[in-house]
Order: sequence, then structure tokens, then C-alpha cells
Amino acid sequence: MIVAGFGFRSIATTESLRDALARAAGSHEVAALCAPEDKAQAACLHGLAGLLGLPVRAISAQALARCETPTRSPPALQRYGTGSVAEASALVGAGAGAKLLSTRCISADGRATCALALGGLR
Repeated sequence: MIVAGFGFRSIATTESLRDALARAAGSHEVAALCAPEDKAQAACLHGLAGLLGLPVRAISAQALARCETPTRSPPALQRYGTGSVAEASALVGAGAGAKLLSTRCISADGRATCALALGGLR
């Protein structure tokens, strides 16, 4: 199963997330959208989920902080304790043994990031 993890600013739109997903996903088919608990109820995320017919998974701050990512963003490290919110959300959302398929990709407007992870590898 492939999941998309998102990090995004409060001014992000559904289009911001859609663009970040398109940049990260390529030809991959995504089964769920993941974001930190404090952002999982955002209108832009639920707008994208509705357009795609996909569920949204909320990822706890504790799980994000335990996740090592290839990207090292100082703001993400300070706020969530991980190098990339999108990468950590994807990895945690995909489950034990997950592997990144795509490091974070940034939307054209700079408001959202998206990464993909493949789960079910154990």
C-alpha cells in the first residue's frame, strides 16, 4: 500500500496539496493521505481527500518525533522533532517496515510538501 504524507502551511489550499501530490506521486496510485494530528482536520486536506475519494490518517506528534527522515528541515525539527513532516507522515502512515518512494516534493506555491511511502513490507 502506498500512502502520501503531507506537511503544509496554514495558508495552503487544496490545489497546493494536489500539486505537491502530483509532483511526488508520478504514476504511483495512493491509498491514503496522512498528516500530523494538528493538521489532519484542515479543509484543504479534506478537500483533496474528497476529490480523490481517499481516507485521511492523523499521525501523532510522538510518532513523527520518532521517525528519522532523509530531509532535515530546521522548522520541522523544531516543531515536530523530525526532519520532514511529509516524509515522517508517509512513513508512519504506511506502517512498520515502510520505505520512502519519494522524498518530499514542494508545491509550486511553496505552501505544501508531499512524500510517498510504501508499506506492508514486513
